[in-house]
Amino acid sequence: MLDQNTTAQLKALLERLEGPIELVATLDSSDKSDKIKELVTEIAALSDQVTARFDGNNKRAPSFGVAKAGEPPRVFFAGLPMGHEFTSLILALLQTSGYAPKVSDEVLASIKDLGIQSDFDVFVSLSCHNCPDVVQALNLIAIYNPGTTATMIDGAFFQDEVEERKIMAVPMVFQDGNHIGQGRMTLEEIIAKLDTNSAAKEAEKLNAKAAFDVLVIGGGPAGNTAAIYAARKGINTGIVAERFGGQVMDTMDIENFTSIKKTQGPKFAAEMEAHVREYGVDIMNLQRVSDIKGA
Repeated sequence: MLDQNTTAQLKALLERLEGPIELVATLDSSDKSDKIKELVTEIAALSDQVTARFDGNNKRAPSFGVAKAGEPPRVFFAGLPMGHEFTSLILALLQTSGYAPKVSDEVLASIKDLGIQSDFDVFVSLSCHNCPDVVQALNLIAIYNPGTTATMIDGAFFQDEVEERKIMAVPMVFQDGNHIGQGRMTLEEIIAKLDTNSAAKEAEKLNAKAAFDVLVIGGGPAGNTAAIYAARKGINTGIVAERFGGQVMDTMDIENFTSIKKTQGPKFAAEMEAHVREYGVDIMNLQRVSDIKGA
């Protein structure tokens, strides 16, 4: 299943495991099931910290879950997490073991404070560029919220369910069977959807700050440019936006932006954010601008 180069890289990464984990597979008699068994077996052979079991009882077969040893799985892969989703698998292995995620302390605290017990399903295709961010975000939420599960579902494995739920695009996210979102979503956006008090919390943080000389509403290219020009003049500047990057975050290929021959939207948004922060601009997320005092 894994080529020699991938096997070597994965073995090196598994040395970072913080503790023992289990891969628990639920199999049937299909060829797809044979492939999942092969993948699970190969991963378990790469580290003494990983064991494989084939007695799972997940409602979707074939599939496999990732669990801290002695605990039930919270992260599931209903399909083969290859292609763009291979990184999602690696992070699930590491983070389930206790490896610290690369998110801010504030974001991690927000995940833990959710205190939810839900079952999340995210339908993906292995060629989808936007799917891994959503899968990884939901996996992280499941890992830090006992009683919560997150399942990546490869639509190619479960065509009947795709047709039943009328899924026309991916990623498509369901919480306890109810549709809650689709398309590219950041971890922060998903947390905001799940935390009913998130907007009020963010508004409270913003309103507690001293007044800005300039407060830019909107985090797209135009808003970022305005903030940079203001900050370069020594003006105390802030940006408030539902999400940083705006529609750029939904655009994979950009070929018409002045001075840039070609780039990808998320990469471009990350570069914009780094550039803006260099000038000391305060960037804040807020779902409703009306929550700002005086707006």
